[in-house]
Amino acid sequence: MTLVPPLRPESADDNARRCPGQRRPEASSPFPQLEGRHPCFSLTAEGHASSGRLHLPVSPACNITCRFCRRDFNRDEWRPGVARGLVAVDQAVDVVRRALDLCPTISVVGIAGPGDTLCTDHALRAFALIHAAFPDLINCLSTNGLLLAEKAEPVIAAGVGTVTVTVNAVDPALQAEISPTITYHGRRLTGLPAAERLIANQIAGIRRIVALGGVVKVNTVLIPGLNDRHVETVARTVAAAGASMINLIPLLPGHEFADRPAPTAAQQARAQAEAARHLTVFSHCSRCRADACGIPGLTDYADALYAARPAQDSTFSHG
Repeated sequence: MTLVPPLRPESADDNARRCPGQRRPEASSPFPQLEGRHPCFSLTAEGHASSGRLHLPVSPACNITCRFCRRDFNRDEWRPGVARGLVAVDQAVDVVRRALDLCPTISVVGIAGPGDTLCTDHALRAFALIHAAFPDLINCLSTNGLLLAEKAEPVIAAGVGTVTVTVNAVDPALQAEISPTITYHGRRLTGLPAAERLIANQIAGIRRIVALGGVVKVNTVLIPGLNDRHVETVARTVAAAGASMINLIPLLPGHEFADRPAPTAAQQARAQAEAARHLTVFSHCSRCRADACGIPGLTDYADALYAARPAQDSTFSHG
């Protein structure tokens, strides 16, 4: 198996080899070579807005249930877990090519749904094709982490260099309140056993990806009254496993958490300050759809990219 070169921290020698006058990203970035190239790993507003990304909606199924998440096919909502429709694996390269024609600044191809990327083999097959056709693009995978440890080698072999793992709690009692069920190797687990298995697999997966040279960012959905006082523990735990960055995503009240409030600015700031004791905090998240295309928060070419694809009417599998 051929591994992609690790995205190691930049050294002083690397900085010395920069072209004269080239701006060095902020020293606080754990991976400055991603600053300005990967919007979701860039710490400055300038870096976040300098390159585009494409999210390919190729993953049809999910293996956990989250009480804040309602996956859907539509054109209207701007949130994760939503896409106009699914892209078939054998169409992935063509979609990337058309996206680059629309937005030449795209430097990242990400797969973040609309289901989980490792629940089926769709995402890894698509990444392998994309990496062969566009080796200079950054491949980025987002996952709930349930199967990350056992699929870490295929993830890296498919050309993936950056991985985002959603870790909402490392206390099983809290995690069971957020994600009450999982389907793991054909077995449906609920409550504390489900939470314990998910957390253990997430931490093992982060360790394995980092050991193979990948960069890991953790997403944590900030849920007032549930995990908002637990963020520092999450950050400390995933940092010890090797994660480099954390992104605290404010809850969008919906689905079974429709009656829960979104975090206030003060709650968000407090949680970020607590997380920052252990990890670099990413704070420019746009909560993108699973079929987003363009520069986050500035341009979106998804309507043009998927103009010929009708929104699908379908249901998602959770196992």
